[in-house]
Amino acid sequence: MSEFERSRAMPALPEVVYDQACDLRRLEAWLPRDLHVRQEDPPAVTVHEDRTGEDAAAMVRFQQDRLRMEWGTRETGRYAGWLEVTGTGSGASTVTVHLSFFDPSHAPSDGSVEDALEKSLDRLAEQVRLRADAPEGPG
Repeated sequence: MSEFERSRAMPALPEVVYDQACDLRRLEAWLPRDLHVRQEDPPAVTVHEDRTGEDAAAMVRFQQDRLRMEWGTRETGRYAGWLEVTGTGSGASTVTVHLSFFDPSHAPSDGSVEDALEKSLDRLAEQVRLRADAPEGPG
């Protein structure tokens, strides 16, 4: 089994970061560029990986009270992961992403996973920043 975890500070309230990260319509804005999530009958989703051309039956669950999202393959048990947002005070937060690959033959190389996690968290931070900078509509 291979496990990876990365955290990133975000200059926004935890609820804002969680809402941005867990919006299924906006996942591709911050996920690794070669992953595409198609919503089916929640919690069921399909994940397409460009690198292999494969579709994987997966699931995603949201625990809004814990500001946590969990995901994983449904039938193969190849991988699972979670994202959790915690408040750090003064309107800031930290988001942590954890990945577990249970089948070594399907685990990407260590460097590629770490790089993908860093880039994904960078994109999520940018999405949060854009959301925070957007003018609020009429209230």
